[in-house]
Amino acid sequence: MPFLRTFAPDMGILYIVPTPVGNMEDITMRALRILREADIVLAEDTRTSGKLLKHFDIQQHLLSHHKFNEHGTSASVVERLLAGQTVALVSDAGTPGISDPGFFLVREAVRAGIEVQTLPGATAFVPALVSSGLPCDRFVFEGFLPQKKGRKTHLESLAGETRTMVFYESPYRVVKTLTQLAELFGADRQASVSREISKVFEQTVRGSLQELIAHFTANEPRGEFVIVVAGKPKDEGRGAKDEGRGPKDEE
Repeated sequence: MPFLRTFAPDMGILYIVPTPVGNMEDITMRALRILREADIVLAEDTRTSGKLLKHFDIQQHLLSHHKFNEHGTSASVVERLLAGQTVALVSDAGTPGISDPGFFLVREAVRAGIEVQTLPGATAFVPALVSSGLPCDRFVFEGFLPQKKGRKTHLESLAGETRTMVFYESPYRVVKTLTQLAELFGADRQASVSREISKVFEQTVRGSLQELIAHFTANEPRGEFVIVVAGKPKDEGRGAKDEGRGPKDEE
């Protein structure tokens, strides 16, 4: 049964702080305040986050926390929080935990009874989804696909998905991914590809998967990509089943 946990007043708080995916103006005033007030800031890359803090004239102690060391550093971070320190976690861009380090530390903090507060803010897939023109009332976020093993199997498992699907992709695999999607979902399936969200060269291209393949074959993909694909129409495939049925059959 769900319950409300009462947090000890002398414990610290773990803040999950989204940072801009492009334009520096996308950071919130609350995020800036938390970054200034935190005892330490955990960063996926201290060099990248160092530039962000310097831009906003924030003098703060940075500690490295990324996917290669998070299992080793999380225990010491939890100890800091239990001792009353305030910790802010940031990734290179966007919201930590969304295709970035963060989940493991949040889980360990929750298990230790530490309060976790996640600030609303920047993430790449929401602008791409809303700008796609495809239904966004129900969607499934797939993040990055497996690069090799299990990639085709995973895509095949989505063949019957009726919700809009959202993928992250690198410029080196955009055409490959679009081609695989066309093979499995049909070349006429509608989709949208957004790149460089909130950056100078932000662009969204919409059309069928076949049209998108042609576009990015002719125009070399550059930047960070979000692919949004329409779900399978719910009535697709019913034609064959309904063939030969008369009014009496439909009663």
